[in-house]
This record gives sequence, C-alpha cells and structure tokens, in this order.
Amino acid sequence: MGEMARRISKTDVGELIKVLNEAYAEEWLAYYQYFLGAKLAVGPMRPNVVEEFEEHARQEYEHADMLADRIIELGGTPVLNPDDFSKLAKCKYEPPLNEDTLSLVKQNLDSERCAIGRYQGICDLTFGKDYQTFKVAAHILKEEIEHEQEMEDFLKDMNVSEKKSDRI
Repeated sequence: MGEMARRISKTDVGELIKVLNEAYAEEWLAYYQYFLGAKLAVGPMRPNVVEEFEEHARQEYEHADMLADRIIELGGTPVLNPDDFSKLAKCKYEPPLNEDTLSLVKQNLDSERCAIGRYQGICDLTFGKDYQTFKVAAHILKEEIEHEQEMEDFLKDMNVSEKKSDRI
C-alpha cells in the first residue's frame, strides 16, 4: 500500500491482512473441494454438476489470486505453507467421502454459505475505510452468492428440499 493510501486508511492493516489470509486459505481449500468433487462425482446430473464444479474451481482459484495480490499490496505475505490452510480457515474443507452428486452439492452449498459470511464480514470491515479491499471482497461476495444459488438450483433439480432451519 502506498504512503497516501496508508495515511487515509481507517483500518487496522495487520488485522485486515490476518483476515485476508484466512480467506485466502479458505479459497485454496474451496478450489480443491470443487476440483476433486468434479473428478469424483457420480450419479444424477453428473455432467452438469461436473461442469459447474469445474467453473467454481476456476473462480475459487481466481479469488485466491485476487486475495494474494491484495495482501501483498497491503504489505503482508500470503500464507506460505499449504499445511497452514486448514489451521487458518474458518470455512473448512470437506473431503468428498461420499462421491454421489447430491452429497457433493450439499457439501459445497454449506461451504458457499460459510464463504458468503466471510466476505460479508470483510465488506463490513472495510466499507468506507479501505475502498480497494472492499471492492475485492464485494466482487468475491457476488460470485459466492451466485455459487450458493447454483447449488440450491441443483438441489431443486434433484427434487431435494431443504428444511428452513438448514438455510441459516
């Protein structure tokens, strides 16, 4: 972050870098969850689910790239050791132990909901205080919201209904 940007920032940059690194770790885990899910998926709507998972994996990778750039711009260092991803992540990686498309979609829906909370939190933290980080987080939040909707649509297409309490 340049000198003027540091002077006008109204955020605790150290805390912000910490939060961004947690999100960065979560994006790598989300990438892997979608990547592996696309490889292992079996069952109803498999071609559609695989195509969507592959697209989401690419987007999660792009999110990690955007976060790494922003962490560096703020004067931090992205998480250096992949072993630390699971330690830092609040949104956890779920191994695809059940490879059927329904289980994978539900698993990814839970992950997307966690990601939505993460990026809403970053937007709340940076709104009016750090425009560039807010812009990055808002972009990612928009895509995570789209991912949630796509997973919900798959459940509807598979004729699976969720209980209201599961939506929180």
